[in-house]
Amino acid sequence: MATGVEGVKLRWDLNAEEILKLTDELIERSKKVYAAVGALNADEVTYENCLKALSDDSTEYNTAKSVLDFPQHVSTDKEIRTASTEADRKLSEFEVEVSMRKDVFDNLMAFQEKHKEPLSPEAGRVLERLIKLGKRNGLHLPVEIQTEIKAIKTRMSSLSIDFNKNLNEENTILEFTKEELVGLPDDFINSLEKTDAGLNKVTLKYPHYFPLMRKASNPRTRQRVEYAFNRRCIQENTPILEELVELRQKMADLLAYPTHASYITELRMSKTAEAVSSFLSELSNKLRPLGDADLAEMLSLKEAECKELGHDYDGKINYWDMRYYMNMVEEKSYAVDQNKLKEYFPIHVVTKGLHFEEIKNPQVWNKDIQMFSVQDVASAGIIGYFYLDLFPREGKFSHAACFGLQPGCLLADGTRQHSVAAMVANFTRPTGDQPSLLTHQEVETFFHEFGHVMHQLCSKADFALFSGTNVERDFVEAPSQMLENWCWEKEPLHRMSAHYKDSSAIPDEMLQKLIASRNANTGVFNLRQILLATFDQTIHTQAKANTAEIFAKLSSEILRIASTPDTNMPASFGHLAGGYDAPILWIYVE
Repeated sequence: MATGVEGVKLRWDLNAEEILKLTDELIERSKKVYAAVGALNADEVTYENCLKALSDDSTEYNTAKSVLDFPQHVSTDKEIRTASTEADRKLSEFEVEVSMRKDVFDNLMAFQEKHKEPLSPEAGRVLERLIKLGKRNGLHLPVEIQTEIKAIKTRMSSLSIDFNKNLNEENTILEFTKEELVGLPDDFINSLEKTDAGLNKVTLKYPHYFPLMRKASNPRTRQRVEYAFNRRCIQENTPILEELVELRQKMADLLAYPTHASYITELRMSKTAEAVSSFLSELSNKLRPLGDADLAEMLSLKEAECKELGHDYDGKINYWDMRYYMNMVEEKSYAVDQNKLKEYFPIHVVTKGLHFEEIKNPQVWNKDIQMFSVQDVASAGIIGYFYLDLFPREGKFSHAACFGLQPGCLLADGTRQHSVAAMVANFTRPTGDQPSLLTHQEVETFFHEFGHVMHQLCSKADFALFSGTNVERDFVEAPSQMLENWCWEKEPLHRMSAHYKDSSAIPDEMLQKLIASRNANTGVFNLRQILLATFDQTIHTQAKANTAEIFAKLSSEILRIASTPDTNMPASFGHLAGGYDAPILWIYVE
């Protein structure tokens, strides 16, 4: 049973057994297409039986795949998540297998050489990209090298799936007395689940972690949470990440690239690893004075507070201090009260301002999910659909992301398939007393991810290979960053806000302070982004990496904040195993 929405081929009613059965069927269908293309003689190859056949299969395959591998990120049923993860593993192994088919590669080359009629610009680019990808898989190299590359790709795919599965299944709970949570608002504390002994349960999910790190005035509480947060999956994912680094460099060596970063940047706007490294170094140096000034201001606030509250003063900003004193800078220098401000951003008001039509009673994977259609105002035609999955659940993807579920592109019969995307986030759940209230940073996150949704839906590509966000990876974040700007301008802020009790508008004075606070902590914030990008670039320009040691070294050098001993933030840095490796600065969004 599909969703029942016209043009949407997705379904979310499969049990674990059905997921695995349909996975095998999908692989067999796609395998037949590749076999048919590979069996052609060079002089038989045409646009229809080669390039179009592969592209049509890609469209069907990617839609069917989403039904099978997406539930691992969102299902409440552990059995279904496990089956979906296994489906992802099988499909990834199949994708490695077909990417290494030299017979298909040879026929694409033959088609390029012999085809005389001009292709459309996009079809021509698809052909060039498929041949380029074949060469980047070593299909022009001796068989023994191809065999080694295939084994490496298969292993890397499995490791990446395990890395992200570990993050999704992470469920640490810390327990605190009410006194240990001093500084946090009553509505936050009241929303926490209690133990039989009356202790407050705190998870490491974003709706708990960020408020606590920004507002808990007890430094020991913040230290305990930060320590646990940056030890997430440390035992499981550290060796995975470090093996990935080694495998990526081995593959680069086989393909005659100096480093994995060089291999990756070849298909990106940045073009070379040297350009990325130079950019990061130059930007870091220019931001250094501003970052030092930010740290000095934070340290001054810390010293004063320690004297006032009788806490020990250690003369430095630690990781468990950073967000707390960044928040204090906003409050003291810009008089922004984030707790008061979030009362004006109930999630139903923020989303209501989007002006899309909600689908009534669609088939979805959880009762929390909403589905919307998007129309072209000029033609009044549907251009696509999106789901909103906004609240945390056990086993759910723990960050915020947009998942492209159905590519918007031409079908085999020449009609256009609607694009479908899902925005998955982890905002604070509504309670009996109040709706879900978003901090301004969460509003910014919402619009950032919604930028990806719009990118997915507004794409006019003919081929799935270039549909939606299938663009150069260091451009992917540009549309999202553009949408973020609306969260810092007066008129859009008025449209997306209203007090949750009486629907009153944000007072102009509060709004002006918020907009002015955009300049707060810019040095520390952007140096942290540079730290993440530089870490990524560093580990991917060498053969082996002690990730905890490298991160600690770079953190002290770039951010001037020492990494907490016995932690390893990269073990929970999902981007590194999710296709964002060896990138450039602006891809990292929190």
